[in-house]
Amino acid sequence: MDRYSVITEKRKREIVLLRGRGCAYRRCTFCDYHLDCSPSDADNFALNADVLARVTGKYGELEVINSGSVFELDERTRGLIKSVCRDKGITVIHFEVHYMYKDKLADLRREFDGFTLKLKLGLETFDYDLRERVLHKGIADRDPAVIADGVDEANFLFGLSGQTEQSMLADIKLGLSNFERICINIMCDNSTAVKPDRAVTDVFRTRIYPIYKDDERVDILLNNTDFGVGE
Repeated sequence: MDRYSVITEKRKREIVLLRGRGCAYRRCTFCDYHLDCSPSDADNFALNADVLARVTGKYGELEVINSGSVFELDERTRGLIKSVCRDKGITVIHFEVHYMYKDKLADLRREFDGFTLKLKLGLETFDYDLRERVLHKGIADRDPAVIADGVDEANFLFGLSGQTEQSMLADIKLGLSNFERICINIMCDNSTAVKPDRAVTDVFRTRIYPIYKDDERVDILLNNTDFGVGE
């Protein structure tokens, strides 16, 4: 599995896929990402240290992802992230967070005092029924402004049955109105019961992708590995 890469388009940055104890939520019906985990903090730290040793600081910006939220990384790994970023002149760090950690975001920013944090929420869609009754994201709020409070970026998931050109465009519009940047992920086949809807995916590729493929505020992953990490 590739765990280090460099993103050279749009917002240029290095990216690392680290390993933690795994997503503490684990109820999203579409996700098997949490399988990349270990209960051993020592083993996770050893792996993460090897990955972080590859960081060069070439763009002054680092994105850190793991199978869940930054809060599931062990304390030594979080400390090493700070140390590596200081040593390499990195001032901007991106982390992923689940909505259940909303009350801990201020503490995280204090923990990383001196750095600019860009926190990315796994939102998937503003469509409440799809998000909560099908995907089971655990985001009870409906107001986009409330959902976006305290975070800077958001992940969206397209290519699902029930989504339309209009609903995907609405998600993008709301996303760009409430977040600094968004990342659109196209549903890919995995071990869960939620499968890609090829008709919806085709609509995105032919009618929406051409509109936003060059938008600096929109990252688009047609495949899970388009950032160069994962498998």
